[in-house]
Amino acid sequence: MTQSPAGGSVNRPYHNSLAACLDCAEFCRCMSDARPIGVFDSGIGGLTVVKALRDLLPNENISYLGDTARVPYGPKSPETVQRYAIELAEMLMKQDAKALVVACNTVSSVALPALTEKFSVPVIGVIEPGAHAALAASRNRHIGVIGTRATIRSGAYEKALRAADGDVRVSSRACPLLVPLIEEGLLNDDVTDQMIVRYLEPLLADDIDTLVLGCTHYPLLTGAMARVLKRQIMIVDSAQNCSRAVEEMLDRQSLRAAPLNSGELRVALTDAADSFLNVARDALQLKFGEIELRALP
Repeated sequence: MTQSPAGGSVNRPYHNSLAACLDCAEFCRCMSDARPIGVFDSGIGGLTVVKALRDLLPNENISYLGDTARVPYGPKSPETVQRYAIELAEMLMKQDAKALVVACNTVSSVALPALTEKFSVPVIGVIEPGAHAALAASRNRHIGVIGTRATIRSGAYEKALRAADGDVRVSSRACPLLVPLIEEGLLNDDVTDQMIVRYLEPLLADDIDTLVLGCTHYPLLTGAMARVLKRQIMIVDSAQNCSRAVEEMLDRQSLRAAPLNSGELRVALTDAADSFLNVARDALQLKFGEIELRALP
């Protein structure tokens, strides 16, 4: 026991422990950030990224915005996609988003530099995390990429892969019919299986050992792909790897929500939802309340 300045006795180990606990509590309070993570996509497919974020970061608040009024983005010019992306990001920033997640391969392929330059919060896309995960998974350094026509045409995955490894071989293939099949809810259907085989057979014949799912719809077909492929192949889900990149960013920039925070998910669309919303909700087992409708600028 030691004497306090007032003459009372103090249990020094207890006093030190209490001070440490108070310091820790103050530290946690200061370092917690309850602002939402803003996630946007050209439609509803980006909910696969939301699902990955919810699984990995259940205490984070998430605001999702799907531009169902102007989907699809694929046929549109890069300048138009950039303008749309900035408009959606501005809408999320009005909700005080602490970070922006671009849950769309088309937007990630053409608009990420413009978003990063315009907004002060961290901006994360799906392409770079997917490329790095594919390089880590591949053993023969031959990677396949599938996506929409716009994503494949942009060459964004090839650029990201070759920037990290100049010796990597990349085989890419557009799969335009997969998204309509997914949106019709045909996740376990013979027609979908046939299209998967038709699209992937040339890549497998090219001896890829790793396949990047370069569209946020495609993770809904992971089970079907595993079922119909004739040989084992590593499938890289860009949604999963994007969520890990978000987690690393939150830690690096001290933006995590408090550990005991009960993360909320808000979903907003720019036009009425079609039947794919129910397909995505059921397949991903996502729980969210009433869908909000947001007017575009």
